[in-house]
Parts: sequence; structure tokens; C-alpha cells
Amino acid sequence: MNENRNRVVLITGASSGIGQACANHLHQKGYRVYGTSRQARPHATGISKTEDIHSTAFEMIQMNVDYDDSVAQGVEFILDREGRLDVVVNNAGFGVAGSVEDTTIEEAKSQFETNFFGAVRLCRAALPIMRRQQSGYIVNISSGAGLISIPFQGMYSATKFALEGMTEALHMEVKPFDIHMVLIEPGDFRTKFTANRRKTVASQQNAVYLEKFTASLGVMEADETRGLSPIKIAHILEQIIETPSPRLRYLVGLSSGVAIILKKILPYRLSEWVLMKHYKLL
Repeated sequence: MNENRNRVVLITGASSGIGQACANHLHQKGYRVYGTSRQARPHATGISKTEDIHSTAFEMIQMNVDYDDSVAQGVEFILDREGRLDVVVNNAGFGVAGSVEDTTIEEAKSQFETNFFGAVRLCRAALPIMRRQQSGYIVNISSGAGLISIPFQGMYSATKFALEGMTEALHMEVKPFDIHMVLIEPGDFRTKFTANRRKTVASQQNAVYLEKFTASLGVMEADETRGLSPIKIAHILEQIIETPSPRLRYLVGLSSGVAIILKKILPYRLSEWVLMKHYKLL
């Protein structure tokens, strides 16, 4: 009997990209996987297979991480059905592109609502369950942009910096309960994240930044298009949840790793110059 069949996994943002790759892979390994999407059928009408959203195999439930009630209902649905929750992967998120000056407070709040507070909501919903079990893994999908801020992705970077800080604190707080907090920090990967990136309204109109913004965004999109397959992250996730004492951080992707090493070893002015050169700001 596959021991993984007794382990229940919840992955947010599983309709495509990293979330979908992780959900498919763990399902194939025998885990009981629930993916979430805003577009999945409501719980009241039953669980849907991911064929409904052009995928396969694992099960989907509706959850919008922007709302407390939606998160609570999703977790309760899984707990009622399975009686436990072993692994949570906070993956739901999107990118906002534009200079900080060209980003309204409402646009910034929307970015934080999903990328940061969405993860906080699910952590708060899952932790009491895992504490009772005296076991569990919460894996937060961060980004290389949570370690090095990317020009014209200031608000996206800020959400990932915030996620890093929150996870560091939680790592210490829940260790006595045998709950493992882990950060996966992807670099450039080929997903729908690129096509789904939202440009701020002003960034498409403000001539002050428009030329540099367009050039920089072109570099980002090219890097992502040439990036790795998200299945690599799925394999890292499997490794993490099968490790009794995983590390806090797993950096995935060579380009991101090189940039972070340069930031650590070079004077900041020089590492910033390298970054600006890469993104065609010089």
C-alpha cells in the first residue's frame, strides 16, 4: 500500500503553472491532492476533476484566498472529507508590473491581498489542525524577487519580501509542534504567470518611465519564456515533504541564484549596476 495515500495535500492556485505541476506530480505519487481555483465548482455542487480547467487527475475545490470565508470553507470541506491536513502549499498569486510611482494604492493592495494576505489566511486556517496532529508542512511559494527586488516589479517584490519575513517568524513559532515552514524561491519558469501579469494603468501612459518600463518588461518576459519547466519545482516540493527536517529555504533556478550570490558578495552599488544593466535601465 502506498503510504502517501494517507497524506492530504492542499495547493492553492492549481489551475495552471507551478500549482498545477505540483498537484499533478503529487497526485501521481499517491498523495490525496486538493487543488484550489477561483473558477472551480463550489463545494456545494461537489468536487470537480481538473479536466474542467484543462488538466487531469487531481481534485479541485473553489477557494478565493482574498476572502476569509472562502479559505475557511475550503479548509473545512477538506477536513470534513479527509479528517486531516498534512501539507499546505501557498502558491496562489499574480504579478503587477509598473513603477512604484505609477502604482496606485488600490493596485498595490490588490497585489498584497492575494500574494501575502492570502498566504497568511491559509496559514492561520491550517495551523490549528496541524497543531492538533502534531505534524504538518506549510510550503510558501516565494520568489527570487523576495530576495532581490526587481525594477518595475516593486510591489510584487514587496509581497514576496513580506512573505519571506512572515515565514521566518512562523518557522520559529511552530517548530515546537513539529510543523515545518518552508520557502521555495523560484527564479524564471515557463508558466502563464508571464501572460497573466497585470500592468498598472499609469505605467502604460506615463512617458516619464514608459521607455525603460517597456524595455525592462521585455527582458523579464524573455527570461521567463526561456525559463525552466515548473515540474522541477514539483520535484523539489516532493523532496521537501518527504524530508523529516527540511531547510527553511530552497532556491530553485540558476539565474536567480547567481544574482543573489552577487548581491551577497559584491558592494551593493556594483550588484545594483549589474541588475540595472540586465534589465536595460543603463
